[in-house]
Amino acid sequence: MSAARPGEFELIKQFFAPLAKNPGSVGLTDDAAVLSPRDGYDLVLTKDVLAADIHFFADDAPEAIAAKALRVNLSDLAAKGATPRGYLLGLALPKNWTAGWLERFCNGLAADQAAYDIDLLGGDTIRSSNGLQVSITAIGEVEAGNAVRRCGAKPGDQLFVTGTIGDAAAGLKARLDPEFCRRSGLNEDQEKHILDRYLLPRPRTRLAPMIARYASASMDVSDGLLSDAGHIATASAVDMRIDLEAVPLSMTMAHIKEAAPETFFSCLNGGDDYEILAAVPAQSAADFAADARAAGCPAHAIGRVDEGNGGVHLSKDGAPLAAGQSVGFSHF
Repeated sequence: MSAARPGEFELIKQFFAPLAKNPGSVGLTDDAAVLSPRDGYDLVLTKDVLAADIHFFADDAPEAIAAKALRVNLSDLAAKGATPRGYLLGLALPKNWTAGWLERFCNGLAADQAAYDIDLLGGDTIRSSNGLQVSITAIGEVEAGNAVRRCGAKPGDQLFVTGTIGDAAAGLKARLDPEFCRRSGLNEDQEKHILDRYLLPRPRTRLAPMIARYASASMDVSDGLLSDAGHIATASAVDMRIDLEAVPLSMTMAHIKEAAPETFFSCLNGGDDYEILAAVPAQSAADFAADARAAGCPAHAIGRVDEGNGGVHLSKDGAPLAAGQSVGFSHF
């Protein structure tokens, strides 16, 4: 016979109150938290909703689901140049949830709270009739007027991206198709790499101060490199020119590029990278790259911003490629 599950207030007290250390949360004993920005700072708010079997697999480790849900929001804050302050959690639990699963989920949140210096401020937990859903609203802080939008890119800016591109999309393909790694000639280490990159994003929070200081436009790469470059281009009314050979790749993606070019192109724009794509004025580009490297978060120059009206132009060795060869992630 299964153990009785805690009711709403017992659930809050047992699982979530230990995560709420900010005084404004009053230990989750009230209906709302109170958070005041510091003098001279703006609050930056972002929300992502993740659903089982769309953004993660229902049988993924609870700790990993929690980490991914929080990290995709931290990635958005970093792209705005914001430092994390706190977050709100909405959790829709499936009918078969257990206290053991929820304890592991909260352990995952606790580990990332410590890693990224952020606390739970409040939220809500309900039952779901359609699988697990996790909604997080993250709140960050940036010096007043310094939040970096999509719409500020200017002709002449250099385009930078952090990390490596395509690994997470390859990891999703490996999850969906047991033969993917064999057909692509990947060894066990390469398979582990892409699976980890899909399951556990690496938000570039250490880059946030440099984004606020140098970038004219920025966003995180969640829908795909080309798609998100297009989002900045459209918002800024410019064109983006990206050199395929300059796009940073892991050794695994470099292997896929040579062994399976069509698969490579679909991964290039497959989404879930959670790297930062930023336009930086040319006169500041060298300083931005140097400061990013010193912060342990190297940013790679992959192209430039030109006059235009929302276009993305991909080239290889100076020859144009069809940027529309692959379609980025769509929420609908």
